[in-house]
This record gives sequence, structure tokens and C-alpha cells, in this order.
Amino acid sequence: MKQTATAFLLAMILVALLASLSIAVQNKGYPHGLVGLSRLDGLANAATFIPLCAIYAFAAALTLLMPARPAGFIYANATSPAYFTSVVLLATIVGVQIARAAFGGTGALRALLDWQFVFAVAIIVSYQFLDAFRRNVLTRTIGLVLLVVVTLACLYWNFRI
Repeated sequence: MKQTATAFLLAMILVALLASLSIAVQNKGYPHGLVGLSRLDGLANAATFIPLCAIYAFAAALTLLMPARPAGFIYANATSPAYFTSVVLLATIVGVQIARAAFGGTGALRALLDWQFVFAVAIIVSYQFLDAFRRNVLTRTIGLVLLVVVTLACLYWNFRI
């Protein structure tokens, strides 16, 4: 959890500073600020979490399904990178919205109430309980079923929206 908080706070602060700089340059009348902010807006979108959650849930389901050595490989090379990608993406979105709110954007923090952030919270919570899912057969089975359902739901919503 300490690694998660550190990565989130560092990325959020750096992105907030970058977005603040872009907004300040844009307010001065230079076109470069708009380019930087539009790139951050294109990246910082709540809909990005749906395919990322599908990738994470599938990797976590494989981690629960496989024996110890291949599960460790999947955990190190798929599950953890997808998790930290979602943490940094969430920090990017929060940082941009904080910078907009600091420069007078009245509806900036309202953008954080999008329902698609449920997928980011689901990734963070399931990563914290992934080790507990591997403890016995019952929790492993329940975790596997939940992760497969989440994967299928994310794929369904990804191709519907």
C-alpha cells in the first residue's frame, strides 16, 4: 500500500504541476499551453479504465489459476504493471482536475464523479486482496469467478460504448 500511495502522490503532483503550467501558459495567450493540456485531456479519460481493468482482471485470474512459478511470472510481468499503470492513470486524471480547479474551473472536480472510476477502484482493491485469494481453494475459486465475470463485463462495456 505504501508503494501505491507513493506512486499515486508523486504522479499526481507532477501532473498537477505540468497541467498548471499548461493552463498558465494558455492564459498568457501562448498556443503551446493548449497543446499540452489537450494531450493530458486525451490521456486522462475515465473510459480508459475499462480495457485496462479487463487486462488486469484476466491477468489476475491467470495468477489464481496457475501453479506458483508461472503465477509468479504472470504476477510480475502482467498483473503488477497493469496495476501500477492504473494507479498512475488515476493520478494523472486527479492531477489534471486539481490543476483546473486551482485555476478556476468550476466543474473540474465534478469530472471525478464519473461512474467509470469504479473500474479503477476495483483494480486497486482487488490487487490488495490478490494474495488472500490464493490462500485456499474456496477463496481462490470465488476470486477466479469474480475476476472472470469482471473481465467479461469489461469487455462487454468496452465494445458497447
